[in-house]
Amino acid sequence: MDISLTALMEGLLQQTTSAFHRYMFSKVSWDSRMFGIVGPRGIGKSTMILQYIKENRTEKRMFYVTADHLYFTSHTLVDLVDEFAKEGGEQIFIDEIHKYANWSRELKQIYDSHPDIKVGFTGSSVLDIYKGHADLSRRAPIFMMQGLSFREYLILFHQLEVQAYSIEEILHNKVEIPHIAHPLPLFHDYLQRGYYPFAQERDYEILLRQVVNQTMEVDIPLYAGMNASTGRKLKKLLSVIAQSVPFKPVMDSIATIVGVSRNVLPDYFLYMEQAGMIGQLRDDTGGIRGIGKVDKVYLDNTSLAYILGGTATDIGNIRETFFYNQMRVTTDIISSRISDFQIDGRTFEVGGKNKGKRQISDASDGYVVKDDIEFGSGNTIPLWAFGLTY
Repeated sequence: MDISLTALMEGLLQQTTSAFHRYMFSKVSWDSRMFGIVGPRGIGKSTMILQYIKENRTEKRMFYVTADHLYFTSHTLVDLVDEFAKEGGEQIFIDEIHKYANWSRELKQIYDSHPDIKVGFTGSSVLDIYKGHADLSRRAPIFMMQGLSFREYLILFHQLEVQAYSIEEILHNKVEIPHIAHPLPLFHDYLQRGYYPFAQERDYEILLRQVVNQTMEVDIPLYAGMNASTGRKLKKLLSVIAQSVPFKPVMDSIATIVGVSRNVLPDYFLYMEQAGMIGQLRDDTGGIRGIGKVDKVYLDNTSLAYILGGTATDIGNIRETFFYNQMRVTTDIISSRISDFQIDGRTFEVGGKNKGKRQISDASDGYVVKDDIEFGSGNTIPLWAFGLTY
């Protein structure tokens, strides 16, 4: 294999540790002939791939490459895999594949011409991955990965081993965090900076703003064929959302503020949702997950909310954002007609420690989810407990 590619892989593997695995590590079908791992920038996809290689390379011949390497200025993905096959290769991983033009067509060709080679790929431009996945229909399962849960934050940032709990265990107040008498200080730190693994780095805020800029100014405009001025309007739209969340989208007023046609706004919102910038809470009118009418719009996670909202960040917004962000990974969460959220017929009202039960008084199975309490009782559940589901 190309010596520069080999040197890159070996250098990265030397820096990779296996002390902590993301929740998706055990869910990926690593032995599939072809699969993809996608998700927002900066959540640990590349690290997870490198961990798998480091832990399994003695059993099979593996190779890792990034799709934006200079090697690909004079070679194709097909060239690389052809050479890898001739050298007895068994499994290859291609990182940041959306940076390679026509990647999905070449992966289809590789799949058809090299049945003995297993291929895994990652992509941070979720939109482009969805678009290219049409060429790989029925060939490659796509695994969608989210940022850190509160549980993962405790393990990665504080080396505190905590098991994952089901929603049933949480609702029956069976949650425990060993060796932590008071979880609230750690929970509030998580809300501000715990969603992205790179928050441990000194320049965390700069890095997160770069993630936002890259997504809004490059990823989405390239995918949607926007010009530079439209890309700037898209970023302005994110700023409007950051100052208003959670809110029910009124397209006419938003279109006036941003300076775009109201007809394009639903597409813009969908682009930002799929790129990991916002979350859209839908109602149950669609009957199938993900196609209901949008009832509320949130920023994707609380770390983004604090970065973009600054000192004006509303704590009520933070609480709802956290609950929606964490629960969407393992459950189907929709809006409630009488309170904040509904999950499997259960009603949830989210608030501070003084939150009353008025909103759920008519619910057949209702719960009050409170911030600033350490333990729950009956149908009152601490907010932090919902961060332990994955």
